[in-house]
Amino acid sequence: MIGFDASQRTINLSTRSTTYQMKIDPTGVLLHTYYGQKLRGGDLSRLICPEDRGFSPNPDEVGLDRTWSLDTQPQEYSSSGVGDFRTPSLEVDLADGSHTADFRYVRHTIEEGKYALEGLPAFYGEGVTAQTLTVELRDRCSSLVVELLYGVLEEYDMITRAVRVRNDGSAPVRLTRVASACLDFPVGDHDFITLGGAYAREREPVRAALTQGIHTAGSVRGSSSHQQNPFLVLCDRDATEDAGRCWGMALVYSGNFLASVEYTQFHETRMTMGIHPFHFSWLLQPGETFTAPEVAMVFSARGLGYMSQMFHRAIRLNLCRGPWKDQRRPILINNWEATLFNFDADKICSIAQAASKVGVEMMVMDDGWFGQRNDDFGGLGDWNVNQEKLPGGLAPLAKRIHDLGMKFGIWVEPEMVNENSDLYRAHPDWTFRVPGRPVTRGRYQLVLDLTRPEVKGYVLDNLRAMLKSADISYVKWDMNRSLTDVWSAGLPAERQGEVYHRFVLAVYEILEALHQEFPDLLIEGCSGGGGRFDCGMLYYTPQIWCSDNTDAADRLRIQYGTSFCYPCCAMGAHVSAVPNGLTHRATPLHTRGVVAAAGTFGYELDLNELTAEELKEVAEQIAAFRTYWDVVMRGDYYRLTSPFRQEDSYCAWMHVTADKSRAVVGLVQTVRHANPVRPLLRLKGLDPDRNYRVNGVVYGGDELMYAGLALPFLDQYQAVQYQIEAV
Repeated sequence: MIGFDASQRTINLSTRSTTYQMKIDPTGVLLHTYYGQKLRGGDLSRLICPEDRGFSPNPDEVGLDRTWSLDTQPQEYSSSGVGDFRTPSLEVDLADGSHTADFRYVRHTIEEGKYALEGLPAFYGEGVTAQTLTVELRDRCSSLVVELLYGVLEEYDMITRAVRVRNDGSAPVRLTRVASACLDFPVGDHDFITLGGAYAREREPVRAALTQGIHTAGSVRGSSSHQQNPFLVLCDRDATEDAGRCWGMALVYSGNFLASVEYTQFHETRMTMGIHPFHFSWLLQPGETFTAPEVAMVFSARGLGYMSQMFHRAIRLNLCRGPWKDQRRPILINNWEATLFNFDADKICSIAQAASKVGVEMMVMDDGWFGQRNDDFGGLGDWNVNQEKLPGGLAPLAKRIHDLGMKFGIWVEPEMVNENSDLYRAHPDWTFRVPGRPVTRGRYQLVLDLTRPEVKGYVLDNLRAMLKSADISYVKWDMNRSLTDVWSAGLPAERQGEVYHRFVLAVYEILEALHQEFPDLLIEGCSGGGGRFDCGMLYYTPQIWCSDNTDAADRLRIQYGTSFCYPCCAMGAHVSAVPNGLTHRATPLHTRGVVAAAGTFGYELDLNELTAEELKEVAEQIAAFRTYWDVVMRGDYYRLTSPFRQEDSYCAWMHVTADKSRAVVGLVQTVRHANPVRPLLRLKGLDPDRNYRVNGVVYGGDELMYAGLALPFLDQYQAVQYQIEAV
């Protein structure tokens, strides 16, 4: 998979269907020469055409040769201050006040298996063919060393990248930008796709043609955010779901990030991704190393759909961990939309009892069970049970739930504190706040300074005590505000630029401790819904609450956009009551079930308020989901239509098993017109040479994919679901 041609001085990384090549230039610059369809061989540096470019300076090594400039060379890790005016990969403040960084090749090693990162999540290589390439680059003047890490996961057509920066000099240096990946394209007209949106409108695909300049997506909110997502696609202008070249990048990180695409005066393109340089700096003492988070890259010559499927497989099997990564998750019911803060043990048990009768397997008690938590003004930080609501604590309630044949889960928000809490009154200095400035609140909350060992220890101790106090199978981990006033009393002034990153590392450390101590615990990530939906969190939490917006019509768009990178088994999706609390829209119960069944599947309502007929339908939804959950969770996902295309009157999607023997198709009528045209749906991913039974009728796989399936006329927001089996 990884080979070195000493005569050509090229390093080739090969997956099942891709080739990635770099070349060691005579000057020691590590050039990027190719990333695309798999090649048999060749030195692709021949595609780099020397040319005298005005205002593109030339390094000392090339003498009077005006045709060689870093400003026009495609590089594996771009320099700073020495003639390349494009986006730098690394920026540094050196002891003498200079900012120049010029990294040249020293050596490389090739090892079996996939590298791991200290204190950071990363894809792993168990169960697949994996190798690691480590390339050492050095800035000769400062003795700053960069280790470029490449992991090759052959079966997924995935190449991962990460960076370690080591100070081998005798004086401290300050890092002010450290990209995790830099990818240069010498020519080509491309589109770029980002996932934008807002709270309750997460991960809306935004596609635009590249024009000269720098196009960015990023977050400075302290988390990956609702507004942008650490995922980026570069693709051919005519790329579709099923055709065209696509290069996807996903950052395995949950904090501030910056993804950029620069299109230059010479129509070169540079993609970079990593920690956002906003308020970032890292003091690196002699002998110390800084490790930047991982970027996962997938190239597809078969369109966006295949790219997404490779991300889905790799995330499900080689990023998510623990016993839940490939198991059916419990079908749960959450009380939040049913009760908000107004509940007690009897109310929780009442909801659970109704749910147990229709086949729900877990009761999750949401916000409001601790401290003086009767609204969102107080109580956060006090993780002692509210005895008025839950007499005797968590254990008696958990037993009552278990006696119904159900598991018990609970909600926490460990990173936050209310000023109206015993914790804050005892330790007001444990929060982020800038000395001499008034605080900034979000949802009436302040942020605990987890970078301080005593604060991190308090949070972890309370979580451990909670989990040991009762039989708890599931935790919903929430984060309901962005970071502001980011200043830590535990760090000196010269290290305040490290706080954002140290905060993320602390969250990871707590989650890793829980993973090790409670290996069977299922943790669902959440940040006001989908505000921290990223590969970093999926390493610790194999599912994430996709959005606080549970409206089925809006979820079509949210789950569609999320699927560009993230698998359906990671998407927390529930059936909720109507009219929906956010959109005030009413959709049929069947439709809500079809949409939620494209994710982890659960309920977010009080089943006691449903009619007997509705309860019968819920029981049927649950029984049916148990028969096809493995198709949804483990199968390949196909976006058959887009809910963002106004000309499409319905939204359809499809899951197909790897052996093409089974499939599930979901479809929702999004727009209803008078005197409509008869709709046809062409399926994907089936075997054209096999026959399939579709809801009792047999068709050829070729018929279903090439001619299509005639759809019934549906009213707006009505849905159909097709169970498909090979015969």
